[in-house]
Amino acid sequence: MTPLLFLLGLAIPLQAIIIPIYWGITRLYLYDTLLALILPSIAFAIPVSVLILANFLRDVPDELFESMRLDSCSDWSMMWRLAFPLIRPAIATIAVYNALNVWNSFLFPLILTQSASNRVLPLSLWAFQGEFTINTPAILAAVVLSALPLVFVYIVGRRQLVAGLTAGFSK
Repeated sequence: MTPLLFLLGLAIPLQAIIIPIYWGITRLYLYDTLLALILPSIAFAIPVSVLILANFLRDVPDELFESMRLDSCSDWSMMWRLAFPLIRPAIATIAVYNALNVWNSFLFPLILTQSASNRVLPLSLWAFQGEFTINTPAILAAVVLSALPLVFVYIVGRRQLVAGLTAGFSK
């Protein structure tokens, strides 16, 4: 039942429930705050993250957990010493995937914020154009500069990312 619930979370697109999200954010008095962007982003990241991590943890042999339990390791110790090192590629994959989704988010900031101080980068790039003209070289330079942090994240974590994306193909 639980995997079906997470698959349902993947099946509902953001555009279909933006009105209830807007209503909920305004009822919580969070409109035009960064928390209004953070909470829905986390909610939409949970289904994919749980499915990826669950599949990785299923691949870890139960004998490893049993041997650590025989060595009188606590659950937290097993998580820190066994599970996290083994699922590091999955965590890197989830981090890069969710970072890309949040970094490129346009609809949430457009609907849930109003002030210029709470604008995120894609919305600021959209507002960078003039009323009657578009400074194309300046916009392209801003787009290149906005992509540099993600390129850096990819370069740092590409080995873990590739290992996470190709896991399960070698069996």
